[in-house]
Amino acid sequence: MAIPQIKPGAQAAKKQGGPAQAQQPPQVDGFKIKGKRSGDLKDVANTLRSISFLEIAPEKDRVNVVYIESKDINKNPYLFSVIKISDDEIEVVYSIPQEIGPKKRRIDVIRYLLNILSLIDPYFHVENKTLYQLIENAVKEISEAVSVDYNSLYTNYDSLRKEVEDHKKKIERLDDQNKALTTRNYELKAQNDELHLKIGKLEGLSDESLKAKIQEWVLEHSGTINVPEFAKVFKTTEARVEETLNRLVSEGYLEAGQ
Repeated sequence: MAIPQIKPGAQAAKKQGGPAQAQQPPQVDGFKIKGKRSGDLKDVANTLRSISFLEIAPEKDRVNVVYIESKDINKNPYLFSVIKISDDEIEVVYSIPQEIGPKKRRIDVIRYLLNILSLIDPYFHVENKTLYQLIENAVKEISEAVSVDYNSLYTNYDSLRKEVEDHKKKIERLDDQNKALTTRNYELKAQNDELHLKIGKLEGLSDESLKAKIQEWVLEHSGTINVPEFAKVFKTTEARVEETLNRLVSEGYLEAGQ
């Protein structure tokens, strides 16, 4: 099979819900690990063929292990890695798409390589020193990146936590003020109702005059009284008229209608 190649400056079209747009080709990076083959290359190839997602491309003096994770719209390899196993070294070439950070991509490739090495261990032994340095550098890079991100995130978190605490205190103060205002509003409403009642009594008829007017009204209207109409004519409240009517009935000046 053909080994994935990336041509410099090549671009692939990618559809995004409209006219095709240019998609930047991925970068390509790689590294080598020294080692020594202790078995036949055919055994290496046969062992790796058992993995369904791998494509094996044997050559005279090496075995190419191709892992294509995704392709572009033109069916060209986009996210891929190639492990070239020869007599005395292993070379790894891999793509780095724009949407994946180079450090993360390198860690993913190294993890994948370690799995491959565990499978071909009977036939190829890597130089531990080179492998350890490769892993140590990768871990150092990712650790530094994580540390920077963590410090930034913690600083933002600490700042946001202080803002939240300040807002909570402000809400508590506003809640207390709202309760105090609600209580004061009830007090003022009660005072207002009391003042309206007093003003109504002062501006309207006295109790005795109101009794007399009610009795006159009842006599003039064939023993009946329309409370709302009476209250409107004499500018008093219906409640006061009804209260006075009940008093007149209880005192025997009027009789309650059936």
